[in-house]
Amino acid sequence: MYELVDKELIAPDIWKIKVRAPHIAKAYKPGNFVIVLPHERGERIPLTVYDTDEENIHIVFQEVGKSTKLLGKMKVGEQIQDIMGPTGHAFPSQKFGNVVLIAGGVGAATAVPLGKHLRACGNNITIILGARSKNLLLFEKELQDISEKLIITTDDGSYGVKGFVTDALRGILSNEVVDLVLAIGPAVMMKAVSDLTRPLKVRTLVSLNSIMVCGTGMCGACRVGYKDGTVLTCIEGPELDGHMVDWNTLLPRLGMYNEEEARSLSLLDNESR
Repeated sequence: MYELVDKELIAPDIWKIKVRAPHIAKAYKPGNFVIVLPHERGERIPLTVYDTDEENIHIVFQEVGKSTKLLGKMKVGEQIQDIMGPTGHAFPSQKFGNVVLIAGGVGAATAVPLGKHLRACGNNITIILGARSKNLLLFEKELQDISEKLIITTDDGSYGVKGFVTDALRGILSNEVVDLVLAIGPAVMMKAVSDLTRPLKVRTLVSLNSIMVCGTGMCGACRVGYKDGTVLTCIEGPELDGHMVDWNTLLPRLGMYNEEEARSLSLLDNESR
């Protein structure tokens, strides 16, 4: 069991929580994530580690399904059933050169530790931070502090430049030498970034958050078509080459359980009344 030490609503339906887990905090490296079981009747969900201290891990998540909604309803002092991790590959400690880090939506939470890590390795970092609207932008100050340049885009033009992150990326690629693009966010966004950089032969990594159950590679739920075969993102990811991902099979797969999720949410709403 893991104690919920603190919680903060940082945007509509988006929480930052602090959980006492000293052994995970000690082992965590940028690029790792955790798999959380909120309660014994819940499901395992992969979540982002935004930060750590000696005793705690700081997790950011968005309420989108039953389990994340139940996690969002938990009160400080209550116990989370189980947390497994850190899992996934740590991001390499490497100097790439000029890096464009793209963060969309809740992906900004992952971008902060990865950006700090890239900066510590001597990379020059330009960050593109995107969201649907101003009220959904996350960690602007933190990303500003670790970048040489921060570009903000919103779909509706309520803040920063109106448009998509790919619009900003296209401008950078046409005027600057870029050694690495790292995209973190919704799968459709990461696909669009990969499609843009592929003909330019710019190395592109994406942070995949596929369906996961066991977190050890045994169940195969997280498998993704990759190169001429498959990879298990829970143990071989989450950062993978965006040009090698089979997006045409991944995107439909991510929506496989939408109907079941909607039914679960409906039942949860009825129970809460």
